[in-house]
Amino acid sequence: MSFYEQHREYVEEVLRTAPDGVRVEWSGDTLIMQAPPSSIHQLNLGLVQRQFERHAPDGYMLSGNSALTTPDVTKERTPDLTYLPITSLAREGNTTLAEEALVAVEVVSPSNPGTDWVDKLRDYAVMGIPLYLIVDPREGVVTLFSEPNRDRYHVRHDRKFGDGMRIPDPFDFDLDLSALVRYPD
Repeated sequence: MSFYEQHREYVEEVLRTAPDGVRVEWSGDTLIMQAPPSSIHQLNLGLVQRQFERHAPDGYMLSGNSALTTPDVTKERTPDLTYLPITSLAREGNTTLAEEALVAVEVVSPSNPGTDWVDKLRDYAVMGIPLYLIVDPREGVVTLFSEPNRDRYHVRHDRKFGDGMRIPDPFDFDLDLSALVRYPD
């Protein structure tokens, strides 16, 4: 059994025994367990999701619970929102190859911002996900990373809540950031 298969088996056992609502991810030999998100987190995610949904390419569908995996670098992450081929979602199980994802969207939690800004930024680039969008209600900013090249993203665009942000192909639309809500101070 390969190292990846051993990790996958262990993660599946942890998932079976984890409390309801807890999300489990792994990067290398590190397991990450997260509590359910706050209402503001869910609101911001929903506002972004509605806009992406109107511009999703044919043959792709939104997923908020699919684990994206890259066996050759032993990583598995579950973005708050991603778009995957419908054919991938029709397969049994809850894991999909990261190379099939068009985007990873994360809303930063106040308790662990480093997960989205450091760990997932690194992992999503290594996994080859073409677009990584971070919504940060702590700071009132949205950041889009693009052009991954094995170790990092090479392009970064930042906008404040209230502005707009261009989302490139294959979505090709202007993301309205005016209704996003900051976490209370």
